[in-house]
Amino acid sequence: MKKILLLTSILACVAFANPYQKCVGCHGANGEKAALGKSKIIKDMTKAEIIASMKGYKDGSYGGAMKGLMKGQAASLDDAAIEAIANQIGK
Repeated sequence: MKKILLLTSILACVAFANPYQKCVGCHGANGEKAALGKSKIIKDMTKAEIIASMKGYKDGSYGGAMKGLMKGQAASLDDAAIEAIANQIGK
């Protein structure tokens, strides 16, 4: 049990240190993939577009085919995390 708690804590720290890590599985390490073959390629988006889309996903005012999935992903992100993601991947 202690090992599980330790691993969970370490993974949480990594996610908080780099909020983009939770995006990598679907969007790729550099934002080069269309998530599940349906999303935009986020490496081609500007920082402003990424911020607007993430805030829109969070409040439910943005999105197409991935809206439901992304609302859950964005819900836990605060403005600082959204900006950090945009700074890391946006143009």
